Amino acid sequence: MLRKYPRRVVGTQAFKNLERTKAGLTERLHLRIEIEEIDHNGLRILIFHVPSRPIGMPIHYKGAYWMRSGDALVPMLPDQLKRIFDEAGPDFSAEICEQAVFEDLSAAAIQDFQERWARKSGSQKVSRLSVEQLLSDAELMVEGQLTYAALILFGTREALGKHLAQCEIVFEYRSSEVAGPAQQRLELREGFFLAYDRLWEVINLRNDVQHYRDGLFVWDVPTFNETVVREALLNAASHRDYRHGGSIFVRQYPRRLEVVSPGGFPPGVSADNILWAQSPRNRRVAEAFSKCGLVERSGQGADLMFEESIKQGKPLPDYSRSDDFQVALTLHGEVRDPLFLKYLEKLGEERLKSFGTNHFLALDRVHSGQHIEENLRSVLSELVEMGAVERTGKGRGTRYLLSRHFYEMAGKKGYYTRRRGLDRETNKALLLKHIQQNAKQGSKLSELLQVLPAESRDSVQKMLQELKRENRIVLTGRTSAGRWYPAEGR
Repeated sequence: MLRKYPRRVVGTQAFKNLERTKAGLTERLHLRIEIEEIDHNGLRILIFHVPSRPIGMPIHYKGAYWMRSGDALVPMLPDQLKRIFDEAGPDFSAEICEQAVFEDLSAAAIQDFQERWARKSGSQKVSRLSVEQLLSDAELMVEGQLTYAALILFGTREALGKHLAQCEIVFEYRSSEVAGPAQQRLELREGFFLAYDRLWEVINLRNDVQHYRDGLFVWDVPTFNETVVREALLNAASHRDYRHGGSIFVRQYPRRLEVVSPGGFPPGVSADNILWAQSPRNRRVAEAFSKCGLVERSGQGADLMFEESIKQGKPLPDYSRSDDFQVALTLHGEVRDPLFLKYLEKLGEERLKSFGTNHFLALDRVHSGQHIEENLRSVLSELVEMGAVERTGKGRGTRYLLSRHFYEMAGKKGYYTRRRGLDRETNKALLLKHIQQNAKQGSKLSELLQVLPAESRDSVQKMLQELKRENRIVLTGRTSAGRWYPAEGR
């Protein structure tokens, strides 16, 4: 039975020959396993670095494909194996639709694509291409036959009903959470270039503007940011699984928007790594979007959605309702903290232009007081140098808060002062508590350094001297023989 945390480190004498162990694991699992040997207080510790399985390839060992179930390993079920094997399948959007003909495509949708591509490329040559050459150059037609990507992007309603009925976006507007028919419902079974602008226009009809005033500062913030909504629609079209029979659903409420697309995340992508992982399920569709400028940067566009949400003081895009069968994105339109908008304005537009996604994420974490992940810590020093963030404490005791200007604007100077001084006073209280608990034998400096491992020796000594000047502790003896005692009773 496992002990409760924290568990005692005992070390190990197993696997004396690490090279032989690595070779044996590689031979059995067909994965390159790395083993790291470290010393922890004189104890031998082994760390095994196991890579993720290759896409589309479950791990076979002793006649079975294994998976974790609680603390046990059990054989995979057939449906789980099928999902893994399907990961390595070809790009559906690049496959040929044998029955499709040119008459199945909308001339207006193709013209829209051609004009966008010409503007993006800056080449008039693109605008003069014939339809056949245009589709061939975009790899939407192969050897005179149309791909499913061509239908997804340009198909007429009749053609999609015949060849790809699940290529549909259903829009609903609901004024409340009450169950029942939606106040408005549109079923857009047509090529994406026919539906894209129309969808935004319908959403924007009920896109309330939130007004905020602070002295001479006035902000008009739309509930739904156009860039964020358009990126969400592009993602849904290029990453949904068209082999599933469901439609994309866009549900609008007064203060939130939901975009739900069939199929889980593409292989290698999850809600946790969506900002950095790049794995378009329908590459032909994604490449067409890139050619015509709808997607300005490589990847999924999730970075744009997160950046714009932070710049408008709104909650981050929420993928928590996603599962193996759908990607569910919720965009919350309510501004959480209007003063944060003013704070960003104070930082200046030019400075914000230099920010990457990690800068915005780190700033948002500091503002909301959330844990700052390791991959974001590298930009915190830059934010401190810019004056956007301030640092308190040292080592593992380091804390970050927004600069003093934010708290001045918020009328919370006292809160700022308390936050700045809180860590030091908390550390002093911990030192005093340890000294009081060991009042009989006294406390050595080496013990007190263990109480605050994140603080330097010099920092701990300064706090002890402060407690001494406050007549709360006394020192007897010198150097390593010195002991600290509570002042009362001595």
